[in-house]
Amino acid sequence: MPDRRGATLLEDLPEEIIDKILVRLTSKDVGRCRAVNTSWRSATSTPEFMLRHHRRQASLPLIYGREMLVAFGAGAVWPFLRDTKHRDEIRLGGACNGLLAVSWGSRSYVCNPVIRTRVLLPQPQPRQDVAIMGLAGKYIHNVIIGFYRHHPTGEHRVLWGVSQDYYKYSLYILTVGCDTPRHVEIRLPTMPEPGTMEHKLLAVLCGSNHFLVVDHGNLHWHPYCGRYATGVGGQIIVFDTEAESFRLMGCPDQLTYNLKLFSMKGSLAFAGSSRYTYTAVHVWVMQDYEAELWAFKYMVDLSVVEASRQLHLTSFQKEKEKERPLDLAGKWIHDMAALNERELLIMCDRNHLLHCDIDGNFIGMVDIGNSQYCIKLTQLRLKESIIPAPYHGMKGEDDAEEPFSMEHA
Repeated sequence: MPDRRGATLLEDLPEEIIDKILVRLTSKDVGRCRAVNTSWRSATSTPEFMLRHHRRQASLPLIYGREMLVAFGAGAVWPFLRDTKHRDEIRLGGACNGLLAVSWGSRSYVCNPVIRTRVLLPQPQPRQDVAIMGLAGKYIHNVIIGFYRHHPTGEHRVLWGVSQDYYKYSLYILTVGCDTPRHVEIRLPTMPEPGTMEHKLLAVLCGSNHFLVVDHGNLHWHPYCGRYATGVGGQIIVFDTEAESFRLMGCPDQLTYNLKLFSMKGSLAFAGSSRYTYTAVHVWVMQDYEAELWAFKYMVDLSVVEASRQLHLTSFQKEKEKERPLDLAGKWIHDMAALNERELLIMCDRNHLLHCDIDGNFIGMVDIGNSQYCIKLTQLRLKESIIPAPYHGMKGEDDAEEPFSMEHA
């Protein structure tokens, strides 16, 4: 019914129209609707609605720092708590279906930063054979190296690397909602028995500061810049999330230096140069995933980007006075991420994040803080979700503190 002024109220509309309006709202606005109207709360709390809402969200690159997490393009910022008694750095281990796997001190969680739900994960324990070797009770280092959805079962699983005194590495898989991680052996197709190569592979994954790249539902790593630095032939490490096994994938042979693996519109992409000193970045994209065929996509000339940036600054004298010259042509690329098929984010040093297009046109500098954040382009992407973290409520008795505020800044 119209109100006294003759205006039609939202609740007077047919249910299917209301549903179409609600599903187009941002995650934050859905939360507000739930708080003011019980019928809207019921309508937006069904699994069907939450899944449809999640599918409509944009896939945004995550920028990670010691004090915050940023979903670039959405203005979503989740600051980490600064006044906690533990003072431990938050470590981001993976992102999947709007959920994040994070570690904080000796605790690890799967959480949904949008609706602020989380589940505490049980830590892997030393294996019996390790105890027999006399290593039990010594230093044990756990690190989340992957987070994925196991499609045959629909379960969310955490891939966990464990090292005992930096001597022996082990791999565990934890199904979110279960109490005990299970130990798994690493075997490559070319080597049926566990051995030196598998040990090197896991050592690389546990010690790498580089984030994984997701394609075809699988997890991919190329940890270091040097082609042969990984000890696995400089190849891409692949974890098949259905078979839960590892294999190696070749890189474009034309690239030798400053190699960066990233994702471009859901496909693997590789950036690098054929020379140690360079002014251009060559980008190759995976053309056939099964056949492991790469195709040259384009080249970004950093000298052209710098010229475009200087031209941009001359148009805005005040900004020019604030900005110091970067000399992009001489910068080493620390990380790269694709926003879409035409726009890139390039980290040229620890204080500057460059936004440009593939033709070398300068778009802007991303201002998300100063050097204290130690920002990184994660290669992980987040589609906001209002679906709660799996098995929310499974929380340790002493787990009274949140690892980060999970509030939009």
